[in-house]
Amino acid sequence: MSDVASSETRRQMMSGIQGKDTKPEIIVRKALHGRGFRYRLHVKSLPGKPDLIFPKYNAVLQVNGCFWHGHNCHLFKWPSTRADFWRNKILGNKERDAKNKFELEKLGWRVLTIWECAVKGKHRQPIDILIEQIAEWLVLKKNSNEVRGID
Repeated sequence: MSDVASSETRRQMMSGIQGKDTKPEIIVRKALHGRGFRYRLHVKSLPGKPDLIFPKYNAVLQVNGCFWHGHNCHLFKWPSTRADFWRNKILGNKERDAKNKFELEKLGWRVLTIWECAVKGKHRQPIDILIEQIAEWLVLKKNSNEVRGID
């Protein structure tokens, strides 16, 4: 199926997509702040500029968009147009994510990846349960992990 938007319209739409302060990230941030957790945002000195940094718990949270990071869920579908471009783009993002996670762990940080499908979409988790999982991970100092939508 061809794109319903012109190439200029599509370019403008794609350029408006944010890399930080996304809706899923803000939902998680506000809920954790409401539970008393304090954090720093997008620290440039850390690999990948993680979304939320919890120095007290030696932990970082990444809130990843399922499309941009190639998550295997209902929110991700390989684009049919410009397939080579998108394959290179998304696979490059996944490689960079793995490298940044490795570097963060090497520096002694624990990493929790929150996938967009855990926060929105038909398989999202109830926000109170999601925040409880994150809070437990932080406080109990569990190993690096990820949280995804309900299958």
